[in-house]
Amino acid sequence: MPPKKRIFPRQKVCRFCADKSLVIDYKEVRTLRNFVTERGKIIPSRIYGNCAKHQRKLTDAIKKARQIALMPYTGPTYL
Repeated sequence: MPPKKRIFPRQKVCRFCADKSLVIDYKEVRTLRNFVTERGKIIPSRIYGNCAKHQRKLTDAIKKARQIALMPYTGPTYL
């Protein structure tokens, strides 16, 4: 039986470290929406590939945007 080849997943790169022109700001809701699911949950860094520093800034910006009602806390609710 031949040995199995190991498949290495591609290393995820932090979008903010790679492109220095991108800025995390709570007023830029369009940018922040990419990091939130339809349900309103913040996507973890292990899935999206952000470094710890930028993930913390991103989380704070999303929470601040929710606090001043620029972003919803949850997704759409249907009755």
